[in-house]
Amino acid sequence: MKKILVFFILFLCSSLCYTQQNHQFIDSVRIKYNIPEIAYAVVSSDSVLEINVLGYKKINSNLKADLSDRFRLGSLTKTITSYLAAALVKEGKIKWETNFFDLYPELKAKSNPATYNFTLKDFITLRAHLPIWSYGNKRPTQKEIKGNAQEQRYEFISWFFKQNKTISEKQDVYWSNPSYVAAGLMLEKATGKSYEALIAELGKNLNIDFQFGQPNLKDENQTWGHDENMNPEKPALNYKLNWLSSAGNINVNLPDYCKFIQIHLQGLQGKSKLFTAEEFDYMHFGLPEFSFGWNSEINKNDEIQYSFHNGNPGTFLTKVYICKTIDKAFILFANVQSEEADKGLILILKELEIKYGVQPFN
Repeated sequence: MKKILVFFILFLCSSLCYTQQNHQFIDSVRIKYNIPEIAYAVVSSDSVLEINVLGYKKINSNLKADLSDRFRLGSLTKTITSYLAAALVKEGKIKWETNFFDLYPELKAKSNPATYNFTLKDFITLRAHLPIWSYGNKRPTQKEIKGNAQEQRYEFISWFFKQNKTISEKQDVYWSNPSYVAAGLMLEKATGKSYEALIAELGKNLNIDFQFGQPNLKDENQTWGHDENMNPEKPALNYKLNWLSSAGNINVNLPDYCKFIQIHLQGLQGKSKLFTAEEFDYMHFGLPEFSFGWNSEINKNDEIQYSFHNGNPGTFLTKVYICKTIDKAFILFANVQSEEADKGLILILKELEIKYGVQPFN
């Protein structure tokens, strides 16, 4: 019994020492690559193996990082919208084959005929032949789009579908944020509820507090985003990111996003009460390159298949990499968007992968 106790104490001390070294390495990367705050976690389907936040919520401030800090997810929002859509399809509220103009027939006459056949599945899997549009585009202007948040998204898609720009060249994936805006509108019409209300209901069911926009808008002691020049983003409503709410405007803290990713890991292991393992597998890997909210790729170093997503909403960076084979996921958040910070996050990802027995993903 004494030998077992001694072994356990030695193992615990060794683990704590390694974790401390890991934190020191990550904090050194944070400092070197000019990242005010980093939040990171490694989870399995049933455990949080490692979770930590380092640094400061705002550059040149005394607002120390905390696990309750919220990060704008950017395109990681798509992982949530796609899950919501799949749940509503499962409930029979809408079908993957539902055509956009079956729900919004009043918009069809003035829309580009190239958009006529797009379905919910086309939008969620980014197979709709739509051009790229993001918050950096100059049009439409705020004066062109009227109404409350929900009405503005409707007006935005009405404007977007009227444009003559579509992609005629065949591609495997069409990386267009408006696809997810259209998907969000379809979910709103199918349920009679706003996207914000649907996400609030989903969050309540999953015990996750999803919110929208800049975290510091509601509370200036929350996380501040920073641009590539390290300028803190002042609290303000961003009307363009509201238009893209279902594509990239959710914010959440790291422990809550860990819960969401564990739901996916559990599903991929056949432990979900809502979806079968085959349905989760199709959600992540069913189509080439991008499926239902998830990119996928085979790691050439060890032939292990990953599903992953990255977010970059202007002043934050987010990454999630799921490895079904070893039942692990790696999550990284930063409150700055820059090429330098992205390099730092990739270094941290590789270090964590090595620690947990995965060949670094290229």
